Amino acid sequence: MKRLSSLVLCAVMLAAPVAPAYALFDTKSVAQQRADILKQNEQIMSRLYRVAPHAKELVAKSVGYATFSNFGMKIFIAGGGSGTGVVMRKSNGKPVFMKMVEVQAGLGMGIKSFSAIFVFETESALNSFINSGWEFGGQATAAAKYENNGGAYEGAANVSEGVWMYQLTDNGLAAEITAKGTKYYQDSDLNK
Repeated sequence: MKRLSSLVLCAVMLAAPVAPAYALFDTKSVAQQRADILKQNEQIMSRLYRVAPHAKELVAKSVGYATFSNFGMKIFIAGGGSGTGVVMRKSNGKPVFMKMVEVQAGLGMGIKSFSAIFVFETESALNSFINSGWEFGGQATAAAKYENNGGAYEGAANVSEGVWMYQLTDNGLAAEITAKGTKYYQDSDLNK
């Protein structure tokens, strides 16, 4: 019974979103954190264009995009993750800094890091993402190819009306977009 209680307590603690160890002791200024996220954004977009050159066309036609760098861990029956990101709106160029948290349940073990890129076709989709936050509930998996008016955005998944998503892993583009219990929201500290 004692062993079961310890296992349950451990699982509950792991279900809370985790952050990379270095983030727990981060003493960087707000300006440095913003600069780091903007540099991360450039690196993610550069990598996306390298592995999926056709993504440039989708981004060029969009009203804006968002990039996130995510880190997660899963041990036994629970896990979680966290990340930072930024929304880049084409109309005014002012970045909106964001955070994400993820909670996972189910058997498994491992550590993962990946990048997520959202591309917004409409102002309403972009505004909704920024102002209301955004959640993937349960198991949200989308095929990595979607037909649109006779064309295709290869490697992108249509995850919501007017919103496309790319997911980059260490091996390149993800074959499927998976986000279980993931929430995206504004970073109140960095948007002051």
